[in-house]
Amino acid sequence: MLKRTSKPARPPEDRHMDVLGRQVPLRVVENARAKRLTLRIAAGGQLRVTIPPGISERQIDDFLQRHRGWLEERLRKLPEHPVVRPGVKIPIRGVPHLICHEPGKRGTVALGEKDGQKLLIVHGDIQHLPRRIADFLKKEARREIEPLVLKHTASVGRPAKATRYKDTSSRWGSCTSDGVLSFSWRIMMAPRPVIDYLVAHEVAHLREMNHGPRFWKLCRELCPDTDRCKDWLKRNGTALQAIRFRSE
Repeated sequence: MLKRTSKPARPPEDRHMDVLGRQVPLRVVENARAKRLTLRIAAGGQLRVTIPPGISERQIDDFLQRHRGWLEERLRKLPEHPVVRPGVKIPIRGVPHLICHEPGKRGTVALGEKDGQKLLIVHGDIQHLPRRIADFLKKEARREIEPLVLKHTASVGRPAKATRYKDTSSRWGSCTSDGVLSFSWRIMMAPRPVIDYLVAHEVAHLREMNHGPRFWKLCRELCPDTDRCKDWLKRNGTALQAIRFRSE
């Protein structure tokens, strides 16, 4: 008697669903033990649909539409944590750039423009796209920030011991007592005046290791637009910190 073989499980499928104007990542997973379709919001805001074997695409779509109200109610309460991917825009020096993937070349990143739209062109394997964009921003941070550090340290008469670049979620920059400056490379998504303000802020700490009146006076001398830029970073910084530069 021949042993009956089971049908191979359907591989997980990744897609996106438009909810409240947000392109929310969605993963469809088949589970042989599932008796019905289920939907949950996973960590990071990704939607996960678990389906029994034999479910059609139309059944999945109908299921999602029936639960759209439920999704909208819950996603309104969640912060948006977009993952960089082709077809979305991220700001470079405050200017929105459309991410374009061109796999036919080596894994490099370049800026471009087409029909008035600024482009961020990423080459190579798509699974490395988020990391390549992060690496690009790090290089741009060094290129942009280091001349600003030299300019502002010359103004205060205090050299920086070193300049470092990190991906920190709690602060945009720091200055140690021995003169080491650190900056979040994510600041490269902010407008140029805001980048200048951040550098001026940290360099001012080389003379004033506090946030007292003399510190803010020095900061405004280095960057006359301090108040407006400080306010911009307060209003927009959380959104820049929320962007994910890694594949899920």
